[in-house]
Amino acid sequence: MKTMLITGAASGLGWALARAAWARGWRLILVDRDGEALADKAARLAGVDTRRVRHFALDLTDDTARNELVAALRDEPLDALINNAGITHRSSVARTELAVFRRVMAVDWDAPVALTLALLPALRARRGTVINIGSMAGWMPVLGRAGYCSAKAALAQFFEVLRGELADEGVGVLMVYPSFLATPIERNALGFDGRPAAHARSSVGRVRDADWMAERVLDALAAGRRRLFPDRFTLFASLLWRLAPDLYHRLMRRRFAGELDH
Repeated sequence: MKTMLITGAASGLGWALARAAWARGWRLILVDRDGEALADKAARLAGVDTRRVRHFALDLTDDTARNELVAALRDEPLDALINNAGITHRSSVARTELAVFRRVMAVDWDAPVALTLALLPALRARRGTVINIGSMAGWMPVLGRAGYCSAKAALAQFFEVLRGELADEGVGVLMVYPSFLATPIERNALGFDGRPAAHARSSVGRVRDADWMAERVLDALAAGRRRLFPDRFTLFASLLWRLAPDLYHRLMRRRFAGELDH
């Protein structure tokens, strides 16, 4: 039985991925900072088969807690690691406190990089795959999301380099680039001062649900894909940014004008 570790597993896309992977027969290691919600979700699955699920509540940006997790998993096989846990903000660059940018970078770049490097021996042993939940914001600018765009762009570049360096060691990398999803990450977005953002998010294209996205991620993993652009809008927008960046900027400013006041 193959084993998958999912971060941010207590809600949103992480929980959808856990349910979908469970249905496909995976053994799961679930990680989230919300211990109460995580225990509840793990219990739902463990009620069916306790041998197939373990869970760990911790903040992955805490070096000590993350090292304790890695030590606890020292003897665990690992066929897939899904770096899903994330945070975003909705605030203009000039108004945003530097601590907000640092927090987004810590969760969205530092934590997945550190966890992946620590678990590389387990992934090498099983010729496993690292799946990173990136964003279209890692490929193109989005007003009001400078910190998030920066973190996801850094994530993409880091793991594309890692992919090349591990090409002969059997460790795969799947980069996932969703557009807008109906998940708690946006409902819990930070504002300019680190408190919850007070204004509604701007979006373009169709807002997809987490279950739809989870199935496509697991299908891409099963197929051995390296990158996943799950809908046509995401692919079109990435091409528009590269081929006609000035037009992209004009359209973005029109659609996301409301972000300029926050």
